[in-house]
Amino acid sequence: MPEAITRRTFATALATSVVLGQETTAIAGPELAPLPHPKRTEAPFERDYPPPAFTPSWRRPQINHLLVQDFVIFAHTDIKMVEKLLNKEPGLINAFIDWGGGDWESALGAASHMGNREMASFLLERGARMDIFCAVMMGQFEAVKAFLTLQPKLIDAKGPHGFSLHFHAQLAGPDADRMLEYLQSIKKVDLPPNPFLKKKETPPKSK
Repeated sequence: MPEAITRRTFATALATSVVLGQETTAIAGPELAPLPHPKRTEAPFERDYPPPAFTPSWRRPQINHLLVQDFVIFAHTDIKMVEKLLNKEPGLINAFIDWGGGDWESALGAASHMGNREMASFLLERGARMDIFCAVMMGQFEAVKAFLTLQPKLIDAKGPHGFSLHFHAQLAGPDADRMLEYLQSIKKVDLPPNPFLKKKETPPKSK
């Protein structure tokens, strides 16, 4: 499946559906063709290498994939549903969904690229594992600096749907300018307008 479809299309569609408040899981972007697989499809696979010596023991059923999918989708904007599903299944807190081609997203990842601090704070309180994308969006300057000091190549890291650290920095609210300035000092990136930034209301013109 081409890269432009699996990641860029999904990101464009997600931006459109969330910003417009559409309550749908359909994937359709304004500029690119829709995803070819509206339903989850597992890629065929057959080992062409020796299996691991360790054989895992599946003691309990996996969390249902549809439940994980719904939880991650709700985590973009709907904190009440996130809390409801998390109370139903606490194991969802660090669950990931693969939207295809290795485009992995967790609830915290969803909240982070939406700039949803309330959602991210709630998920962290419930045990979500902090990552550099969340740290950038939350304005945790020292944490981000520590990440990049430990591994400078993280400046090129890509989060869910291919969103960069710079993209997340645009969503850091009052900390956005400082965070973006720091990231740009490490690597200069040309950034288009962020579709998840709330549009500022224009005051009416005086007559």
